[in-house]
Amino acid sequence: MMDNLRAASNHVVLKILLGLIILSFVLTGVGNYLIGGGGDYAAKVNGNEISRAQLDRAFNSERSRQQQMLGEQFSQLASNEGYMQQMRQQALSQLIDETLLDQYVKDLHISIGDDQIKQAIFNQQAFQTNGKFDNAKYLGLINSMGFSADQYAEALRKQLATQQLINAVANTDFMLKGETDKLVSLVAQQRQIRQATLDVNALAAKQSVTDDEISQYYQQHKSSFLAPEQFRVSYIKLDAASMQAEASDAEIQSWYEQHKADYTQPQRSRYSVIQTKTEADAEAVLAQLKAGGDFAALAKEKSIDPISARQGGDMGWLEPATTPDELKNAGLSEKGQLSGVIKSSVGFLIVRLDDVQAEQVKALADVRDAVADKVKQEKALDTFYKLQQKVSEAASNDNESLAGAEQAAGVKAMETGWFSRDDVPQELNFDPVKQAVFNGGLVGENGAPGNNSDIITVDGDRAFVLRISEHKPEAVKALADVKAQIADTLKHDKAEKQAKAQADKILADLKAGKQDALTAAGLSFGESKTVDRNTQDPVAQAAYNLPQPEKAGPSFGVSEDMQGNVVLIALDKVSAGSLPQGQIDQMVKGVTQNNAQIAFEALLQSLRKEAKIKYGAAAQMQ
Repeated sequence: MMDNLRAASNHVVLKILLGLIILSFVLTGVGNYLIGGGGDYAAKVNGNEISRAQLDRAFNSERSRQQQMLGEQFSQLASNEGYMQQMRQQALSQLIDETLLDQYVKDLHISIGDDQIKQAIFNQQAFQTNGKFDNAKYLGLINSMGFSADQYAEALRKQLATQQLINAVANTDFMLKGETDKLVSLVAQQRQIRQATLDVNALAAKQSVTDDEISQYYQQHKSSFLAPEQFRVSYIKLDAASMQAEASDAEIQSWYEQHKADYTQPQRSRYSVIQTKTEADAEAVLAQLKAGGDFAALAKEKSIDPISARQGGDMGWLEPATTPDELKNAGLSEKGQLSGVIKSSVGFLIVRLDDVQAEQVKALADVRDAVADKVKQEKALDTFYKLQQKVSEAASNDNESLAGAEQAAGVKAMETGWFSRDDVPQELNFDPVKQAVFNGGLVGENGAPGNNSDIITVDGDRAFVLRISEHKPEAVKALADVKAQIADTLKHDKAEKQAKAQADKILADLKAGKQDALTAAGLSFGESKTVDRNTQDPVAQAAYNLPQPEKAGPSFGVSEDMQGNVVLIALDKVSAGSLPQGQIDQMVKGVTQNNAQIAFEALLQSLRKEAKIKYGAAAQMQ
């Protein structure tokens, strides 16, 4: 099975790439992915084992995804053992689902042929350059993912088979025309309403409150009147960018000589290969080539490596470090030169040297500006680190003020105004700086002066030394400071209760047929307006909760508007609306997709219920 794809994994370039993959696994400490898991496992699903290595890979992949998505916030989550165990369990649950689906696919005899896999690979845009399959890009990408060609093909086979199952489930759901028409009628329905508003702010202006009410509210809600902890900070800022000095010709020349490799393109060679199973096949191909046969045409026809064969045998540019020994030892030195038959671990090869590109070193004149920038940056950083040390020592030796640090830095300290955790000045809005200010270590006890901070480095090229000039701890605001605020709150609360009670009474009268109830209250319904379900207004949304009006008259209800006023609603008419066909199609698609998702989840639940799942020691965090 998969002869062509297995041949691809024996491609001479893939052999080298796989060697690099294995080496990278060893160097990064994950070499045990390539060996057994020491006898333990994560789970067994109907007898199929999910290994520790599989779970570790899935867990680490999810960990990397969340770290990239959440940034610095992820470090706090990662320190929570419970959260990390939950993430591991979720990764295992997903692997179990994938295994159940894979087993179900096999039970249904859903199969994906080798030609489908090859076509899927060739059609993936990630593997293309200018719309054509790019062998080098393909190898580089699967290499970066830790796959061999065989492993990638097998993973793709499972993915395509599972997708075929998903498509089969998703395509079973549909909506009848009658169902669609009813749904459109409900979604596009329009309602004509009138409203009468009880202005809560106007009622609040007429309310009165006593000192006892204010005092009682203050005592009951003291936690609502906390003044946050506040700080005033003196600080010295060092910035490497401000310390750049011109670079001399000698410095530029010296840096260039020391880093010449950064501006050097090693010698590269371009080869084409034809790979055969037997020596006799290789000899026959070589004879055809010597008789004038076209190399690219023979590679496409005869080579057993489908990837390079598709490119007419072309392997792309290779540097010495990535050139297989078989090619290095082929003795090819001239463009167009053919090798003899070469025996290798992947079969028999015939190699042609297509081109050679000599080592290329960019001249200093071509990169002088870039080198000068590098020299200036390094000099600035060197000055920055030396000054950082001097300022740190001065701040430590004179811990009563920043005077010594100012003298060492050659600048005056800056002073902030009062700020809290919620409004940190922009110039200090860096996590390491905020941590130093707010962790309590720089605040003196019982109002005594605090200490100077250590050097606080930000982004590697900026640094701060700071001290807290003044500090106000968190405290409850005095009653006098919040008395007016409390009075307004109490008045508004009284007005809101009065408005709701008045609205409820009027509503009861209107429902009882007393049409003069509004007039008696000094109110009247306004102009009629049409609303739909998309109207972003709580009054409009409340109108859709009212019963449809009868011939005898409108239906009534009570709501609040976006300003907090109490509103009486009269619903006069309900009419069916219409939608553009494109919107209808999208709505039907959304409903059927949702139903398909429900059906698919039901399938998974059924598979889980019937499955025999046994958890191993590797399922837990170690």
